[in-house]
Amino acid sequence: MRIISRKMLREFGKKHADSYDALDNWYKAASKAKWANLTEVQKIYPTAEAVGNFTIFNIKGNRYRLIVDIVYSDETIFVKYILTHAEYDKDKWKNDPYF
Repeated sequence: MRIISRKMLREFGKKHADSYDALDNWYKAASKAKWANLTEVQKIYPTAEAVGNFTIFNIKGNRYRLIVDIVYSDETIFVKYILTHAEYDKDKWKNDPYF
């Protein structure tokens, strides 16, 4: 899978240092993956879930939430949001027009 954009992952990892390794590991695994649907994603990330048009990953023991758009047909993942659990619970990310 091609991931757009790794820069967001790095910047969040710098701001929240305890998330850096977990985000880097997610990036490495996702970039090597050939996922065709959510069921295949869940074989590697059992807690991944579809919410609206997004796929949500728990990062660092559910301390952070990685919200992405996976276009399976194009093998592309668009990183939309990386949030602390508290920010995620505010649901502002659901205001995204693509949601």
